[in-house]
Amino acid sequence: MSTYLITITILTMVPGADTMITLRNTLRGGLKDGLVSDIGISAGLFLHALLSAVGMSAILLYSSAAFTLLKTLGAVYLLWLGISNIRTYMQSKNKKENIDAKASAFVSTRSIKEGFLSNALNPKIVIFYMAFLPQFVSKDGSVIFQSLFLAFIHASISFIWLGIISYTTVSASGFIIKPKVRENLELVSGFIMIILGFRLLLEKR
Repeated sequence: MSTYLITITILTMVPGADTMITLRNTLRGGLKDGLVSDIGISAGLFLHALLSAVGMSAILLYSSAAFTLLKTLGAVYLLWLGISNIRTYMQSKNKKENIDAKASAFVSTRSIKEGFLSNALNPKIVIFYMAFLPQFVSKDGSVIFQSLFLAFIHASISFIWLGIISYTTVSASGFIIKPKVRENLELVSGFIMIILGFRLLLEKR
């Protein structure tokens, strides 16, 4: 179990799409937006655990067409988020809006959906759960229950880590709240998501 904990902790702490969405949504709607998005991200792990347990991940992993479709959907989603950020940045420039005014724009269902899709459409999690999770599942017990329990541990670590990122972002509000800084962060996070999207799209299996 210690091997599992160390591995998923390292995996969680490596910056990626989930980190960028947490930063993006925290900047957009404050701590509440970031934490609710983290709930959606963590929920995506249960989907992968369930699919892995019932063998659906094997289909995605060994079916080239299915895997390519999932990877393309994930990449397009990241590109869409990145473009949305850049579009928001351009609109604020053209209309001379204060980015801080959008800090209260929090919609719980939107935040959960964005976080969930970020994880659910990530083919790397499919591979990780399919290749790694079975090593810690005993044939003597319920495979589904054990898989969901391992996903719960992973989701808990993910929520805590991303929550720390959200809280740290909000704590730095004295700096981040400046319109110019928030505009630049919006732009940078948008470009990073686009880069992640293209990287995922061009990545070989």
